[in-house]
Amino acid sequence: MNQNKPVLSAKVKWLKRLRKLHKWPGILVAVFLILFSVSGIVLNHRNWFSAVDVSRNLLPPGYQFDNWNLAAVKGAEELTPNDYVVYGNIGAWLTNDSLNQFIDLNQGFPKGVDNRKIEAMLYTTNGELLAGTLFGLYRYDGNNWIKINLPEPNIRITDLAEADNEVLILTRSHLITTTNFSEFKTITLPATKNYDNKVTLFRTLWTLHSGELFGHWGKIIVDFLGLGLIFLSITGVLHWLFPKWIKRRKSKGNTIDKHKKAMPFNLKWHNKVGYILAGFLVITAVTGIFLRPPLLIAIANSKVGKVPFSVLDNANAWNDKLRRIIYIDEQQKYLVSTSDGFVVFDDKQFEKPAQVVQPQPPVSVMGCTVLEWIPDKNNTLLVGSFSGLFEWNFETGTITNAISQHPHQDLKRRGSPISANMVSGYIKTSSAEFIIDYNNGMSSLKDRQLLPIMPMGIKDATPMSLWNVGLEVHTGRIYEHLLGPFYILFIPLMGIMLLMLLISGFFIWWFAYRNKKKHLNNNIL
Repeated sequence: MNQNKPVLSAKVKWLKRLRKLHKWPGILVAVFLILFSVSGIVLNHRNWFSAVDVSRNLLPPGYQFDNWNLAAVKGAEELTPNDYVVYGNIGAWLTNDSLNQFIDLNQGFPKGVDNRKIEAMLYTTNGELLAGTLFGLYRYDGNNWIKINLPEPNIRITDLAEADNEVLILTRSHLITTTNFSEFKTITLPATKNYDNKVTLFRTLWTLHSGELFGHWGKIIVDFLGLGLIFLSITGVLHWLFPKWIKRRKSKGNTIDKHKKAMPFNLKWHNKVGYILAGFLVITAVTGIFLRPPLLIAIANSKVGKVPFSVLDNANAWNDKLRRIIYIDEQQKYLVSTSDGFVVFDDKQFEKPAQVVQPQPPVSVMGCTVLEWIPDKNNTLLVGSFSGLFEWNFETGTITNAISQHPHQDLKRRGSPISANMVSGYIKTSSAEFIIDYNNGMSSLKDRQLLPIMPMGIKDATPMSLWNVGLEVHTGRIYEHLLGPFYILFIPLMGIMLLMLLISGFFIWWFAYRNKKKHLNNNIL
């Protein structure tokens, strides 16, 4: 007996330390874990919440429009030399070549700012004005936007182009072509000759974290994990509050019977849900940590085999990789920007393998935002992304920084996926040329031209979608105004805290409550 006392004493001390490790950090981060869970559920179902908006006045500084920032405008489509339609996160607005008068052209889009975010716009040679959005393709009939029924409903459009009177509709995974908007041809673009049938580790962890790896039901399961984490957070805080409530009511002479019964009931279900979900929540926490810097840098360039029988196990080499397309008329080639870089298809039937173009300008992992011809320069494209803006002659391979006009030097080193010029849009009219920086907004590309003022009417008409608010919360960016540049550490720290809570909670249950229950059962038997 005497020999066992020190062992038992050490075990009790260890459990006390575990309880403190589980209790106080849990109370500290409970609200953040609830916000993570709620925002994750919103992110998993963008179409469910696309009609819900949040006023920008309710959001922290940095989420208000100023000088066309925050991807308010991504481009402008010319109708006549004096009539243009600017488009982007503000939807569609008719303006002139000086961008000083604006008419709302958003009639016909479904309710919610998310439904009128325009990724690409095209004014065809036949006079059709088309808009590609997050949820499909629309055609303007002179008064309203009419949705066109594509082979895949509610598909995300990434770009629009025209080649020989044929409209090219680029989605995240396929190219759709049509000549009459009633008959469509869906093309799966061929892979490159050296395609290795692998995907990025980032993409694998992303889909595992959201549950998308296993399709719609995988997302639902992760939703339930989110609800479980909310339950654990609330019941954990209640377990801390119950003794205080009981003591207060007792001091006032009030009955405490209900509270005394509720406390063990609350703890029982906190433990049950905790030990059932612990392993799954550990996977969710670990994958989440690696989806944001700084740990993201460690996996950024890694590729892995496709998980069998998952959504990644897809024969389409370009599944979820297509971003921009442009037709090279003189050579009858198609240049496509993908998440793997630029590739060329040199036949209109898209039967030959894709050819990788080298050298090519840098493009941020967030994707190509500008891909335009430069009219007065042969075979030269303007390429923009969060990595900057470049003039690229794809024949000679010459790459020039379009802002500094200095030759681009590829340093071939790891670093931030963004540059000082986070280019989110480009506008060229008959009298002006502007680039749009995501943070700083509009600026003149060459001459010191007068910048158009963003009207208050456009600002007031463009709230923030609930989905985007959820994204800012889930990534921790919404705390940047409080934490400054250190907000980048918020996700890894919260992930580590969650892991600590899950592991300590599991061991507390295993060594204390589980053994206690087992001991009681043995006595009964």
